[in-house]
Amino acid sequence: MIFSILLILRDKVNFFVHNEYMRVLHDEVPDDDDFDASRHRGEFDNVTPEDFNNNPPGWLDRSEISEIRSKVPIPYIVIVPVHCDEFGRVKRVASILHVGDNGVIERTIIAGRVLYHESIREAIARNITRDLGDIALPELPHSLQPFTVAEFFPTPGASSYYDPRQHAIALCYVVNISGDCNPQDETLDVEWGNPHSNSFDDFLDQLSNGFDVIVRKALSWLE
Repeated sequence: MIFSILLILRDKVNFFVHNEYMRVLHDEVPDDDDFDASRHRGEFDNVTPEDFNNNPPGWLDRSEISEIRSKVPIPYIVIVPVHCDEFGRVKRVASILHVGDNGVIERTIIAGRVLYHESIREAIARNITRDLGDIALPELPHSLQPFTVAEFFPTPGASSYYDPRQHAIALCYVVNISGDCNPQDETLDVEWGNPHSNSFDDFLDQLSNGFDVIVRKALSWLE
């Protein structure tokens, strides 16, 4: 019986090898001679890697995003990175240092747009990788229910959250980081604060534009 199955498998392998077929993995753009090259893939049927110009689909240049920001709210995700102990209790909270638009080094947390045709889980993973590196090993949330929704306005005082560039609606998540952080992209450094220390309020006070409120809500939600 086992020998017969092996013969069948051998014949199938030989069929693909002799006919020079190669299976397409993960719906990447197929070559013309792939066995399923004619299969319908939706709106990305005619997309090639050269069309991306090193950016993913849905990425907008500065003029395009400025135009859209002036007309409609922008969907964002905000991530509070934490280290938890073996009982799931938060031991440390991460912040990132980056250079702001005014050239001053600022403390903030992870935030980024949800791209076109990108799921929320993919947006969480991509933005964490962008700031913390490829080996941060985030434990993505099982549920997509955010612990809060932060609405950023370009008008100071309109809410607890302020972004001079746009009206943004941000879904906020707590994500445990189980790997090592290697700052990427515009992130200069990753600094961790102990929520149980006396200096933690000073740590939070350095977060501007309402991100300190988000971290406090995250810790309250986890209690």
